[in-house]
Amino acid sequence: MRVIVTRPAAQAAQWVRNLRDAGITALSLPLIDIAAPRDAAAVEEAWRGLDRQSLAVFVSPNAAERFFAQRPPGSAWPDTVAAASLGPGTTQALQRFGVPAASIIEPSAEAAQFDSEALWARLSTRDWSGAAVLVVRGDGGRDWLADTLKQHGAQVEFVCAYRRLAPSLAADALQCLNDAIARPDEHLWFFSSSEAIDHLVQLRPGEAWTASHALATHPRIAQRARECGFGDVRETRPTFEAVVACIQSIAS
Repeated sequence: MRVIVTRPAAQAAQWVRNLRDAGITALSLPLIDIAAPRDAAAVEEAWRGLDRQSLAVFVSPNAAERFFAQRPPGSAWPDTVAAASLGPGTTQALQRFGVPAASIIEPSAEAAQFDSEALWARLSTRDWSGAAVLVVRGDGGRDWLADTLKQHGAQVEFVCAYRRLAPSLAADALQCLNDAIARPDEHLWFFSSSEAIDHLVQLRPGEAWTASHALATHPRIAQRARECGFGDVRETRPTFEAVVACIQSIAS
């Protein structure tokens, strides 16, 4: 069984390398393209005001990478600002860009999911009354965490550091897609985003996915796969170890 990794290109490439190192046949088929924000000046402005924030929330590795890619020359992470991460990939990106580990808040390693609810479990013990919070994200997204922080008194601002687009598939990606449709029992779709599923369905409107297999890293993503017709949908925790164990279980 070949595992099709559908994350944006940079993250997909890393997952493919890691899965292959674990002895799993993996292919990259990014179903979300990442593009520059429409308003790059807003990101620069967010950097200039970063030291006035109590917390900066990064919703994904792409949020971290694109925010730091637009860092003004000479700017450093302020010691007084905490950085919140929704999961290990985002945490690794923040540390790679020089954010001290002691400044990063992330979900517990034992959390069932790496999502806003799991992050709030770590943030909820703090007093957010009057605190300034910056949410770094793409164009739109789920507002649950921002709304929860507001309900606890925080002053929340958003900055769009990137845009998510439907993919433009190269020839090898199209071949991968066609192979997966033609031989569904030989492929496992690995989804970490409901948007990736929507883009896949848009690429092949009217396609029946009932014979296809999917692995999802969150119940909401699994539900979206079922709604789109995938006949066999499994759920796993989003850690690499859990994903590998689940893939091996399916393959056996």
